[in-house]
Amino acid sequence: MRCYADPVSPYAWLGLRDLDRIEAAGARIVVVPVLFAGLLNAHANIGPAEVDAKRRYLFRDVMREAARRGLPFAGPPGHPFSPLAALLMCTAVADDAARRNLLVAFTCATWERGANLMDEATLVRLADEAGMDGTALLAAAKTPAIKQALADATARAATDGVFGVPTFRVDWDEELFWGADRIDALLWRVQGNGIDEAVLREFVGRAPLAQRRR
Repeated sequence: MRCYADPVSPYAWLGLRDLDRIEAAGARIVVVPVLFAGLLNAHANIGPAEVDAKRRYLFRDVMREAARRGLPFAGPPGHPFSPLAALLMCTAVADDAARRNLLVAFTCATWERGANLMDEATLVRLADEAGMDGTALLAAAKTPAIKQALADATARAATDGVFGVPTFRVDWDEELFWGADRIDALLWRVQGNGIDEAVLREFVGRAPLAQRRR
């Protein structure tokens, strides 16, 4: 399966922290860096941190869940921030396992230790600490080919129905699981369970009875 993630999202952080638990159930996960802002644009949406009530709830909820799991929380220097350089560096990593390790390292450093992913020196240092050549990755991140690769990955994700992060996509039937709070449902699916697809098709095919004014 694939896990679409962007370190700007604290829920992506919590979801990435569960990768080992998911793989222990027998799944193999390929982590795909995508630009959350690009997904929002593709679906004409706004991020939860852009709505004051959601923003206040979001960070309380994230800190509550982190405390429940025994994870430290520091948070980035400010939020929202631009994760673009970090995502491009991850995109420049060809090996699936190494790419996953780097994205996890960036994300955990941000939310657990307060790292500033908009600072190039920080990005290079974190990549070096993850066993990679941070300077070379930063240089690669600035090339047109890598920028296009990230844009393409984000566009493909949006076409596949991905609208938020983290999203897990079960490759054998393309079912999506969005959010760090859907890990148990994902594991239930991995174990071979599922819903009645005919009932779902019939229900979503029903005409709406009302429309909200916008």
